[in-house]
Amino acid sequence: MSDNEEQTMQDGNHATDDDKVQGIIGQVRADVSLGNEGDVRTLLEQRLHDAGITLSAEQFDAALAEVSAA
Repeated sequence: MSDNEEQTMQDGNHATDDDKVQGIIGQVRADVSLGNEGDVRTLLEQRLHDAGITLSAEQFDAALAEVSAA
């Protein structure tokens, strides 16, 4: 990979935390739809932790509600 390609890839990754949370909500929804649900709360907590995202209790509850609304 050339230096220019490397820089372009780095420049293109500007997702906000909100974008990342929405992506994680989508991932957890997909897990649930595939029958890999386990504990939805735990799945969401783990995905957020893996992404290095910390939410307030209110934000977490809202994200959990979004997953469940699918």
